[in-house]
Amino acid sequence: MNPTSHLRQLLELYAAMPQVQQLSSGFQLAQSRAYLQGLVGAQQAFVAAATYWAAPQSHLFILESKEDAAYFENDLKTILEKKDVLFFADSFKKPGELDDISKANVLLRAETVAHLLNSYTSGELVVTYPEALFEKVVNSKALQKNTLHIVVGETFDSTWAAEVLTTYGFAYADFVYEPGMFSVRGGIIDIYSFGNDLPYRIELFGDEVESIRVFDPLTQLSVKKVPQVTIIPNIQTQFDSREKTSLLRLMPDQTVVWVKDLEGMLAINQKCYEKALFVAETLRREPNLDEDVLFAKDTDTFINSDDLLRDLLQYGIVEFGTHRYFADGSSYTFQASPQPSFNKNFSLLTKDLLANQQRGIANYLFAGSELQAKRFVGIFDDLKAHFQYELLTEALHTGFIDRQLNIACYTDHQIFDRYHKYQIKQGYSKEKAMTVRLLRDLQPGDYVTHLDHGVGIYTGLEKINVGGQLQEAIRLVYKDNDVLYVSINSLHKVSKYVGKDGKPPKINKIGSDAWEATKRKAKRQIKAIATDLIRLYAQRKAAKGFAYAPDTYLQTELEASFIYEDTPDQVRATQDVKKDMEAFYPMDRLICGDVGFGKTEIAVRAAAKAIADSKQVVILVPTTILALQHYKTFSDRLKEYPCRIDYINRFKTARNAARPSKT
Repeated sequence: MNPTSHLRQLLELYAAMPQVQQLSSGFQLAQSRAYLQGLVGAQQAFVAAATYWAAPQSHLFILESKEDAAYFENDLKTILEKKDVLFFADSFKKPGELDDISKANVLLRAETVAHLLNSYTSGELVVTYPEALFEKVVNSKALQKNTLHIVVGETFDSTWAAEVLTTYGFAYADFVYEPGMFSVRGGIIDIYSFGNDLPYRIELFGDEVESIRVFDPLTQLSVKKVPQVTIIPNIQTQFDSREKTSLLRLMPDQTVVWVKDLEGMLAINQKCYEKALFVAETLRREPNLDEDVLFAKDTDTFINSDDLLRDLLQYGIVEFGTHRYFADGSSYTFQASPQPSFNKNFSLLTKDLLANQQRGIANYLFAGSELQAKRFVGIFDDLKAHFQYELLTEALHTGFIDRQLNIACYTDHQIFDRYHKYQIKQGYSKEKAMTVRLLRDLQPGDYVTHLDHGVGIYTGLEKINVGGQLQEAIRLVYKDNDVLYVSINSLHKVSKYVGKDGKPPKINKIGSDAWEATKRKAKRQIKAIATDLIRLYAQRKAAKGFAYAPDTYLQTELEASFIYEDTPDQVRATQDVKKDMEAFYPMDRLICGDVGFGKTEIAVRAAAKAIADSKQVVILVPTTILALQHYKTFSDRLKEYPCRIDYINRFKTARNAARPSKT
């Protein structure tokens, strides 16, 4: 049975529960009340998903914080097999802080609002938290009035569009890389709408829209063609209080609102509102106001707790926290307990899983990846554990034991004390966009290398006429003052020149054979080096080295206990290093990567494999501080291993260096 069928099986179990059936049938009418008590961990998301699945209608989930909301949204997506779940964030980088707007968060808000206003079906799932609800959003009438529709084949005036986009709160830029930007380069208009994950490229033929493409700002390459596009303005700053309303008023009529700790939500909301009053008063006295916080002057764009509660009472409400706010309504009790703490003790885990089986409790293990699932299987095989369990390559935030359904859902990150990070849309940033990074780093006068024409000098951006249309391009000057214009679509062929000893390079002449000759010479040299390397590696292959034994249970447990999820590069590097170590020829491998990318963890795993075969390991580092840092890292990661760890630096005497460590 595959992971999807396991999830469907669990979903069906919850949908068949008497509490869930009564709950789903009881909310066919608005203004119903219910209180769910005893829910634990991801069981909350299972009950919510099963209620939706049993009787599809719109649901709004209000969690206690942004972090809780994000984990809950991730669990819902997992359980409902990747169904679209909207995440409604607050506008700011830090929840409740009215001074630093996040474009990625504004995109999430715009996406939710646009989806709710343009959807003709019920059954929307929205997850949010108090700080996000306290900010009003644009109402339906104002948004529709200020939405720009562009359709292939229709007439479109680029000059008028630029004026409209500026009015909508968009900023002109040479290249778009985040929501709220647009650029006009002759017959090409790039727009990054506040309601879409990726920007659009509109190509004009005269005054007619010839094509619309979704493109990747990282590479500036097209992803797909679309017949039309809807451009949504900045829903936070472009509208005054008369055009704004509560998110609750945009939800469909038959929406069920789930609230975790309603009293706490109202308290957070009121605290945010009082802070907004203070900020607004401060801004009124300030002569120079930042554009991003101008809207904070108008406290009517925020919702106080009384108005929020009034809007909330229009809908059916399900409370599922530890405290009940409404005394009326139905009450449903669930019998569950949290996942036990195993502290990476697999003997304890196997005893617990076996005990569950003997009590008639079905075991479900949620591993966040295929790699973690394989590690589970390897560890249980090594321990010769004899019990039944279902292994799912899906991630849940928090495990639980449901004593009514007789199921135990355990998560791998809790078993191994691993860090589990939620995933929400972040959008693109200036630091991610390749073309923007290239242009940001280049200064007029810098040497650059063009793949086809060789070394030239960058002199800046210029607008050139191409087929009667103005387009932006970078200007490169070559020998004899020959000029080459490179379109933004060909910037991948240009890179900043990097030479040795800081000496200026020789400028190439466009059209000459010199650059092609240089490339041919480089290819010959590369082939010669490759031949030497092949000969050297053949000699090394012929030499005999020590072949380490295959991974043991301890090695698998060590790797599985890494507190972060392995990156694909870490997985590949780990496999390659261990393959080399298990071979009969001497190992010769270099692991490269930027700071913080996990190279030390690869070294820890290699060291553990060597220790398992009774070998000593020496780690050489360039500084005293790094020696101490690596000593602490290795001591922490290998503290469960039967090995001794110490370090030597220039502050240790020869006597102390020779003395065995007690570690």
